[in-house]
Amino acid sequence: MSSHARRREGWNTDSGHRDRTGKAMAALDSDIRLTLPARPENVAVVRHVLGALAEALDLPCALIEDMRLAVTEACTNVVRHAYAGAEGTIDVVIRPRGDDLEVIVEDSGRGLGPSPDTSGPGLGLPLIAALADSLEIQRTASAGSRLVMSFLRTRERPAMGLV
Repeated sequence: MSSHARRREGWNTDSGHRDRTGKAMAALDSDIRLTLPARPENVAVVRHVLGALAEALDLPCALIEDMRLAVTEACTNVVRHAYAGAEGTIDVVIRPRGDDLEVIVEDSGRGLGPSPDTSGPGLGLPLIAALADSLEIQRTASAGSRLVMSFLRTRERPAMGLV
């Protein structure tokens, strides 16, 4: 399947970064980008890609598990709340940055706020904040949300102190 066909179907894993000769740069030297339909089964795809990259980078197991859980929560929030039954996408960027690994989860839906299908505030954002070494929540130009999570690559212990 060509990359053009994958894009039409909602899949895009091309980082868009090229060296001087036009060849794609290695994943560890550039951003990894995923654009997937905001469906429950694609949360597992994002989790798998993140886990595989983290293992390739030889990150500590405790950190990998914290990252997987935080990103799963962020993607699940997009699937459940961002589009209110309409179709949309989950956009994920995984960006190695020196001692940190930054993971961005973005939607172009309604953004963060009280959800009409829940009776109170959820635990997703507080959990993400506890698992990540830093969390920034931004509004996108399309009124969606962008969660920018940063994880210290050398962290040996789980963020919440559990062993």
